[in-house]
Amino acid sequence: MRIPDRPRPRPGSRPAAVLILFGEGPEGPDILLTERAATLNKHAGQPAFPGGRIDPEDDGPVGAALREAWEEAGVEPSGVEVLTTLPELYLPHSDHRVTPVAAWWREPSEIAPGHPGEVATVARVPIAELVDPANRLTVRHPSGIRVGPAFRVRGMLVWGFTALLLTHVLDAGGWSRPWDSGRVEDLPQEVIDLSSRG
Repeated sequence: MRIPDRPRPRPGSRPAAVLILFGEGPEGPDILLTERAATLNKHAGQPAFPGGRIDPEDDGPVGAALREAWEEAGVEPSGVEVLTTLPELYLPHSDHRVTPVAAWWREPSEIAPGHPGEVATVARVPIAELVDPANRLTVRHPSGIRVGPAFRVRGMLVWGFTALLLTHVLDAGGWSRPWDSGRVEDLPQEVIDLSSRG
């Protein structure tokens, strides 16, 4: 997978990990997404892969991604088969170095928001729904700055880092279908208000 062009990490940037969890759901192959609670100070209301900072006791990105998926969505680590770690990506806005961990949900567990104050929604989103051209668009800030690809799925607007990574994963997996990248919409004001918290 080609690493998107991004600035180099600053010394002291914080390591983090996310879990890209593939499964075979009731509607076919899917990917697990969460939506962060609107009450958070950072990334409020944003759809995301389960994940967070790597703690010293995590034993690296894989341990952190599995722990976060358990805490945020109830994903039993014993039912997950880790496939690979993808190249680390740097997020200058939050000063995090994020390692995506790709995994297969061999034995799916019941999922639900693990902590109402942190996670509002947990959803298994079918890949067919993600690649449906009707659900894809490009979003921009009302100032005119183009933000990037986005998805409208399961009542969520997936944008930013998560949408960019999801786009690369779908492309690398050969699942992507042609879509109208010229369909550009402004980010809704409520999304901007939430993201402005940090």
